[in-house]
Amino acid sequence: MKKTKKNSVWGTRMNKVVSSVLQSANSSIEIDKRLFQEDINGSIAHCTMLAKQKIIDVTKSKKIITGLKKIEQEIQKNKFIFKTKYEDIHLNIEKRLFEIIGTDAGFLHTARSRNDQVTTDFKLWIKKSSNEIKNLLNVLIKSFLNLADKNTDIIMPGFTHLKNAQPVLFSHYLLAYIEMFKRDIVKFNNVINNLNENPLGAGALAGTSYNIDRHLTSRLLGFSKPTQNSIDSVSDRDYAIEFLFASSLCAMHLSRLAEEIILWNSDLINFINIEDSLLTGSSMMPQKKNPDSAELIRGKTGSIYGNLNSLLITMKGLPLSYFKDMQEDKAAVFSAYDNLKLNLLLATELIKGIKPNKKKLYEAALKGFTTATDFADYLVKKGISFREAYKKSAQLVNIAEKSNKRLDQLDFTIIKKIDPVIEKDVMNVFDIRNSIEKKISFGGTGRKNVINMIKKIKKEFK
Repeated sequence: MKKTKKNSVWGTRMNKVVSSVLQSANSSIEIDKRLFQEDINGSIAHCTMLAKQKIIDVTKSKKIITGLKKIEQEIQKNKFIFKTKYEDIHLNIEKRLFEIIGTDAGFLHTARSRNDQVTTDFKLWIKKSSNEIKNLLNVLIKSFLNLADKNTDIIMPGFTHLKNAQPVLFSHYLLAYIEMFKRDIVKFNNVINNLNENPLGAGALAGTSYNIDRHLTSRLLGFSKPTQNSIDSVSDRDYAIEFLFASSLCAMHLSRLAEEIILWNSDLINFINIEDSLLTGSSMMPQKKNPDSAELIRGKTGSIYGNLNSLLITMKGLPLSYFKDMQEDKAAVFSAYDNLKLNLLLATELIKGIKPNKKKLYEAALKGFTTATDFADYLVKKGISFREAYKKSAQLVNIAEKSNKRLDQLDFTIIKKIDPVIEKDVMNVFDIRNSIEKKISFGGTGRKNVINMIKKIKKEFK
């Protein structure tokens, strides 16, 4: 008889020892060993169902579950030895189960394939990790709320095209990021809701002839229901791609924040100061305090995007149903999760460690003729169409620019020449505090609006 590869469950089918190169490529244990908890939970649920359905003996079921719980403790206590020759987390646990309880371990894989086993584990892990990301987003939002609540009196310029546009409250600016992160929470909720179907019991791709109860395993594992098509069950990775998309979108929001922090902390702009614990120095220039924490958030976002693109490309050429290509899914998802989690933690620390430069922000808001729109609105309220008022406001800005003065520094007699309807009360229009208070539309930067919105969001995120 020719020598076979006895280390693999499928080794008896082969007439030659598996290539060491293939074994190395085929092994995913260093990546998927973090699925151990999900794998054990899935196996316990499956074993419980097999016994209930009288597919295996209750005594054997209890023996298997006891063995699985012992393995769980070994892994948690770092006493479990993961072996590359056993390919993945599923076989590593199975082989150890044989060592603990003997041949009865062989009954566990009845009515189950690694194809439905791995996607069940992966769904459970993504569900758990999505909830963890949501919790981190909650903490980040609370940090933003705290910073906003403490600074409802600070005025700054709002920007379009990085040019001063209109005066806004610093706290209102912060609330804009909260809206982004609230949408991220919704998207991770969508990930959870969309993956909440149990693939366990789909087998390799065709289901099984055993009288299994997939509704029971669904309940035991916290899924809402079983998947409805066995072929799709083992070939679906939409949930992983959706997790990567939600992670990429969240990372993009964090990267925008990081870019803002980097700009605002620069010596050129100097809108904020960052706590020293979140800065690093230079190996050559002793005076430097660099915002590396923000730069790392911005940099790691590219890796998260790469993970999404990688899995999309992997999946785009695969016909139904399962292929080994899909083994690449976990590396992409785990990497994205790790980077996103780190980015969220860094962002939270940054927001806690920021101190706004109130004087600098206010002075910046005075520049760039930021009340020009208010002047146009003033003229509209005097009966002039907005398009005509826009032209007259631009005319006034040109006058101020040539005079090297702000709009509020112009003499009333000069302003009056723009249009006869203008009265002395126009001077209030050029006050940036007054400009902010006039923004009374829902969602606007008016102080009362902002304070009410902070209260509202606080109730949402107690």
